[in-house]
Amino acid sequence: MTDNQENTDAEDASPSGSPTLPLRPPCDRLPCHKSSVCSRSYFVVVMVFFHVYIINVLALLFYVHYSSGQEDASSSSDAPTGGGQPQRSEARRPSPSKPDFVRDVSLTRIEGIRVGHVQKVSLVPGRVHEMKTLSLKPLLFEIPGFLSEDECRVVMQLAQLKGLMESQLMVQEGQEELAKELDLSPEEIFNLLDINQDGQLQLHEILTHSRVRDGIWLTPENLREIYDGLKADKDGDGLLSQEEFRLLSSDAFQRFLLERGVKRSQLVRNSRHTWLYQGKGAHRVLQEIKERVTRLTRLPAALVDLSEPLQVVRYEEGGHYHAHHDSGPVYPETACTHTRLAANTSTPFETSCRYITVLFYLNSVDGGGETAFPVADNRTYDEVSLIQNDVDLMDTRRNCDKSNLRVKPTKGMAVFWYNYLSDGRGWVGEQDEYALHGGCVVTRGTKWVANKWINVDPDYQRQARYQQLVSQLPDDENDDDLPSNADVQNPSIHQDL
Repeated sequence: MTDNQENTDAEDASPSGSPTLPLRPPCDRLPCHKSSVCSRSYFVVVMVFFHVYIINVLALLFYVHYSSGQEDASSSSDAPTGGGQPQRSEARRPSPSKPDFVRDVSLTRIEGIRVGHVQKVSLVPGRVHEMKTLSLKPLLFEIPGFLSEDECRVVMQLAQLKGLMESQLMVQEGQEELAKELDLSPEEIFNLLDINQDGQLQLHEILTHSRVRDGIWLTPENLREIYDGLKADKDGDGLLSQEEFRLLSSDAFQRFLLERGVKRSQLVRNSRHTWLYQGKGAHRVLQEIKERVTRLTRLPAALVDLSEPLQVVRYEEGGHYHAHHDSGPVYPETACTHTRLAANTSTPFETSCRYITVLFYLNSVDGGGETAFPVADNRTYDEVSLIQNDVDLMDTRRNCDKSNLRVKPTKGMAVFWYNYLSDGRGWVGEQDEYALHGGCVVTRGTKWVANKWINVDPDYQRQARYQQLVSQLPDDENDDDLPSNADVQNPSIHQDL
């Protein structure tokens, strides 16, 4: 039988009869039916996910657009009048990971090259000054003839007209309030004073504390007398154990000294001073000195303008200033005095963040009065070693001759140094401990000096925020940030001087 015949017989078979050839099983058609259903289901699922994705994208776009509109409105409301740049709202604090201000300013730092190196600087039109490197640690320079004789005379006369005040009272202002606020236990105070953490307080550790807290310059001999008077050192070994220290009240030393009386020679600083405003309306000489300092330090004029006014100091015969740092170290919990309003936090710890000190000699001193740098260019710095075998390198009444470097006061000369190191990125770094300095005792005559400090906060964000806040103040408030000055009220008062 042929193939065609077989197919014909199969097609003509009666439904009720038995086919000659078996029919294709139904299961042979099922796979095709299942595949079709699966394809349609898969397509539906994909389309659902696709639509959900599109809806999410649209929702995200609407959210971003709405948020941007809110920020633009807020920035517009914060923008100062007169075409100033939009400022951020103080109500919205940015996250710490996103700083307010881009760090686009670097502080120029003059190279010392080597001790004795002389470089030329142009500070006034038509004249070139010589600047000599005195030390590298700290980075210290001297500029002879920075001020003319007439300028020195005018500054001294302005200071006398303004009136000078005692540079230091016996008890430092704010110390009692700070002690109460911290509420430290005797054990905590002991551990704070115990610099080498050996469980005993040596003479130099107590001396450092007393000088900072009470403003009294005690010698090791003075301290032994106090120990005897208070019966503090019961075993007589010259050391205070924690148990011996616990028996003393927090103001025991101070009360003992008040009962005995304190001489001016026992103060950390024995001088008189005043502040001279250098902003708009100030005497022409004062403004010119500020401009000259800006050219000398090569810093932005805004930093110099917002720094402390000029301080003028007079030391009578016997006057001195024991060794100290013009600025303290800045820790996370410390605020700079000049930027405390922009710190966004309250802290009991403040320090004068004086990046640069410029010291002017207004007269030549007949005897003594040198500026001493006890550890200039030392190989190492160790606070403990400053007092050894009853020789105190910070004592400028007794041991000035033991300082590594002394600068003799010469009328018109300026010296300037950096109180901080660089952070390696063009900003303020750690405190330069080698910048320890003091004024030797004046043995004959009178000594007049002036100080110009350049205040810079090591925290760039705080400094930038402070400058932004000051720029928003009215012109009559945007001036030096120290107490009110009589010179401000009547700027013409000194024109004849």
